[in-house]
Amino acid sequence: MNTLTIVLLVILAILIIAVVVLYFLGKKAQKKQSEQQAQIDAMKQTVSMLIIDKKRMKLKDAGLPQMVVDQTPKLLRNSKLPVVKAKVGPQIMTLICEERIFDSVPVKKEVKAVVSGIYITDVKGLHGKQPVAPPKKKSKFKQLVEKAQEKAGAKPIK
Repeated sequence: MNTLTIVLLVILAILIIAVVVLYFLGKKAQKKQSEQQAQIDAMKQTVSMLIIDKKRMKLKDAGLPQMVVDQTPKLLRNSKLPVVKAKVGPQIMTLICEERIFDSVPVKKEVKAVVSGIYITDVKGLHGKQPVAPPKKKSKFKQLVEKAQEKAGAKPIK
C-alpha cells in the first residue's frame, strides 16, 4: 500500500474514534444536565424582591458564599456570570441569574421572581416598559455586503 493511503486511513480511524467518544460524552452531559434541571424545578419557589443592582462579574468577586465558590469547577471560577443583588424581605442577597432572562430583569423595581436556591430562573410581574436590548453591531463584512446591495439597488436583508 502507498504511504499516503496508510496515513489517510490512520487519520480517518482517529476521527471516527473521536466522534464516537464525543457522542458518548455528549449523552452523559445531557443526562447530567437534565437531572440538574429536574432538581432546580423541584426546589423552585416564587419570591417578591426588589432588584438593587445587576452585573456580569467573576464568581469570586460576586460576594457569594464561600461554599458556593468552593463547589464550582476551577475552570468556571474565572468566567463572568450574571449576578443580581436583590432585597428579599429584610435581607439583601446576591443571586445568580439565568443568562436568558438577565437582560429583562429591571433594576430598582420590585418583581416576583422564581428562585431555586440562589439561582433566579424566571422573572414575573414586570410592570411598566420592558427594557429593550440595544441592536447588535454589524460586522465589517455585513456592512460591506449591505453597502454593495444598496449600490446594486437590492433590498437590504433584515
